[in-house]
Amino acid sequence: MADRFRLTMAQLNPTVGALEANADKAFAAWEEGKRAGADMVVLPEMFITGYQTQDLIAKPAFVRDSVEAMELLGRRITDGPALGIGGPWWSEEGQYNAYWVWKDGKLVARMLKHELPHHGIFDEYRIYDVGPISGPYAINGVRIGTPICEDAWHPDVAETLAETGAEILIVPNGSPYYRNKLETRMNHMVARVVETGLPLAYLNSVGGQDDQVFDGASFVLNRHGQLAAQFAPFDEIIDHVDFVRDAEGWHAEAGRDDPQPSEWEQDYRAMVVGLGDYLRKSGFSKVVLGLSGGIDSALVATIAADALGPEAVHCVMLPSEYTSQGSLDDAAELAKRQGLRLDTVRIDGARDAVTEALAHLMAGTEPDVTEENIQSRLRGMMLMALSNKFGEMLLTTGNKSEMAVGYATIYGDMAGGYNPIKDLYKTRVFETCRWRNANHRDWMKGPEGEVIPVAIIDKPPSAELRPDQKDEDSLPPYPVLDAILEGLVEHDASVSDLEAAGYDHATIKKVEHLLYISEWKRFQSAPGTRLSRKAFWLDRRYPIVNRWRDHG
Repeated sequence: MADRFRLTMAQLNPTVGALEANADKAFAAWEEGKRAGADMVVLPEMFITGYQTQDLIAKPAFVRDSVEAMELLGRRITDGPALGIGGPWWSEEGQYNAYWVWKDGKLVARMLKHELPHHGIFDEYRIYDVGPISGPYAINGVRIGTPICEDAWHPDVAETLAETGAEILIVPNGSPYYRNKLETRMNHMVARVVETGLPLAYLNSVGGQDDQVFDGASFVLNRHGQLAAQFAPFDEIIDHVDFVRDAEGWHAEAGRDDPQPSEWEQDYRAMVVGLGDYLRKSGFSKVVLGLSGGIDSALVATIAADALGPEAVHCVMLPSEYTSQGSLDDAAELAKRQGLRLDTVRIDGARDAVTEALAHLMAGTEPDVTEENIQSRLRGMMLMALSNKFGEMLLTTGNKSEMAVGYATIYGDMAGGYNPIKDLYKTRVFETCRWRNANHRDWMKGPEGEVIPVAIIDKPPSAELRPDQKDEDSLPPYPVLDAILEGLVEHDASVSDLEAAGYDHATIKKVEHLLYISEWKRFQSAPGTRLSRKAFWLDRRYPIVNRWRDHG
């Protein structure tokens, strides 16, 4: 009977649909485990396909190709450790999110996911069937139980595995990031090891996929809940954990102990990874954005520089007579500090031409938001022209506060392919800029130091579409606006709840009204990095047409 078991955990970044590349990455991890004398190498949930596949997995041809890639990989797993890897399995009984275990070129076991998540961003009941609870399987004399991701968030699967003889639990995951999620995961997994008395290895993916970022942060727990190993978040890591049998059963020896960064650093890293992977996996290597001299575009430019390198970031000022000299100077200073290309295209002439073209239809009307929006839409059109001409993805720069209340111009400043700060409230934008000025990490490709001029952070926000315009002319002060929005969006609070918290009834009702009437804009907005549990898109799904209002 074996008394030691070496597990190689491959915290890696797959790409949805890149079946051959994902298989090659898995095989390279297996080879590393073989060199290290591992008994088993494990990869995350649905690794062969990438995750989440959404309705792509409902296409029979895709599943056929995925299973073929899995079987080709399995035949390569010879003369070495076992390999565990996630991938789909379709049979006459159903369509499953499965975990395949290979050894010596043969399939040792196929686990089927039992608990299908159907909350937040997950809709697995739409695309998978509920699998039976699988029993443990043996690798080199050790009985392994494999709850797949959500299976381990509920007690029944792990308890059944323990009752049927599992000695070690290995949990493959595709668990996307939201702020402070590691604590939530850890609490659930500690409950499983305490309930079962078994050690547990929690393995998570890393990397960006559309709006989601998988943060890794894999870990190993011993049977009483003690942490034996902790992987850094967001990094691709292959490392080994040694389990040893003693009189009480199996326990993991102490392994790597990577520090876990603050929530500010993890949010920022998620935005950098989300943007970088969205571009790389979509075939883009350069970006263009409108640099206004304001804080939102300054932060987006900085994130882009950290994700791609300053040489890949093209900034464009698009001034009119309403653009202050301070904004021009601030934009130029930011570009200088970070080494970003900065060009200028004036919009006055184009705006005047559009105004003249429409004059016979608008005669007798007074200038209003219509004329302001023409400016924004001309900027969007010009930026899209540069994007088309030079193959640079256009980034849009609206923060979550603006997205919530519609303080953005559809087909104007909302134009673009990706928005890294879409899930960041304005008050957090300010703090994130201060954090980045005070911190630099090895994974940042931009320069260190005070890369965002303090003048940009400190000045009152303005769209600069009319003389002396300020955001607070149209909106409550951002600390008030964001607090009300967090209540309405993040916590589904009622009007009376927010009144009880001290906010003015009329202000709450105004914000609620703006939130509901802006749904149509958000429906057409660019994807952006998910940082919270109530990001706009899959987390929060409201009807575009909605006449209900809270009269509390």
